[in-house]
Amino acid sequence: MRVLLVGSGGREHAMAAAMARSPRLEALFIAPGNPGTAALGTNCAVKADDVAGLIALAQQERIDLVVPGPEAPLVAGLADACKAAGIACAGPTRAAAALEGSKTFTKEVCDAAGIPTARWERFDAAAPALDYVRRHGAPVVVKADGLAAGKGVVVALSVAEAEQAITDMMTDGTLGQAGHSVVIEDCLVGDEVSLFAFCAGETAVLIGAAQDHKRIGDGDTGPNTGGMGAVSPPTGFGREQQEAALDVLVRPMLREMARRGTPFTGIIFAGLMLTNDGPQLIEYNVRFGDPEAEALLIRLESDLLTALAGVAKGDLAGTDIRFSGQSSISVIMAAKGYPGRPVTGGVIRNLAAAGALPDVHVFQAGTKRDDAGELVAAGGRVLAVCATGDTLAQARARAYEAVGLIDWPDGIYRHDIGQRALAAQEKMGKE
Repeated sequence: MRVLLVGSGGREHAMAAAMARSPRLEALFIAPGNPGTAALGTNCAVKADDVAGLIALAQQERIDLVVPGPEAPLVAGLADACKAAGIACAGPTRAAAALEGSKTFTKEVCDAAGIPTARWERFDAAAPALDYVRRHGAPVVVKADGLAAGKGVVVALSVAEAEQAITDMMTDGTLGQAGHSVVIEDCLVGDEVSLFAFCAGETAVLIGAAQDHKRIGDGDTGPNTGGMGAVSPPTGFGREQQEAALDVLVRPMLREMARRGTPFTGIIFAGLMLTNDGPQLIEYNVRFGDPEAEALLIRLESDLLTALAGVAKGDLAGTDIRFSGQSSISVIMAAKGYPGRPVTGGVIRNLAAAGALPDVHVFQAGTKRDDAGELVAAGGRVLAVCATGDTLAQARARAYEAVGLIDWPDGIYRHDIGQRALAAQEKMGKE
């Protein structure tokens, strides 16, 4: 198969590495890709949200399957354009991608399908939103209704924090169009996990689960980010619990989407909270998560490309999804200043030495080559340093050993990725 992978992050590097192992792969093109994906296929200078450019590239290269990585091209209608051009695409239509493109749409689907989720209200102006949080009190969660690259959610522990989030999004326009409307939710309490499945119509096939670490600082301090690291599988949330969560949070959504005439086909990423009352939905995303994908895909033993081809055909019968019984971890190395204004241009060295350690994988995200050919930082989240092990403790030690070998003075990272999961394992062992 000739495949076009869309995107340029660590997620796409991990997806490219998984697809490169498939005996069905004839040629892999990545648009726009990064220096890491360049070692696995052909990078193409087409932006991920340039739908017309992507279709032209797919036609030029006789692409059999388009695999979207990020959400933006899906919300912009990439799958619809592929269908019109007669090209298979492993992603949802624009209408179905509204599950990620609009928080309000997701909440309406949940209410219609009886999916447990936090109580919510939508606001199109700042004044009534401010009045609501003053009457409701804290904690609350303030969400930009539209796409905000993982930065549109504020867990406000005080009324003042909620007021600031509303003002930033709705009055000051810090998130642009995405924050012109907001959804304000009750704050769910529990452990947050990420659940993934391949979907086609009303059928969902479990991929697996991971647990992200959203905040920038050790001990879950500081602002939310796109994700600073992940572990897979989450402690206490095994395959049986994952399947049960699909029955409650995903399959009813698929039936409701089909009933509306906008069936969902693609990868669903359900962010959920494991509360005392059972799992409740936080949000849907219509693609692999990042950094969860990096942690998940290094455990994958079956053929990712075959599964994605089945998604594109809308036929998941007999889809084979197998993961090793090992634990895995991803540790994000970000640039100083992230998630605000990251310091770019710093030279990154010793990636080869880090990647040569046993069971270590280093995926590139915000990187590029400078005029001298040096690898430099070119974004906020720059590297995903990942490892597997027979235990989470072993995987964690390997990943942090690799982090320690990387020479990048401008790099920052959390030192406690996986510690919460290890503590939970220890607690379970004592009970």
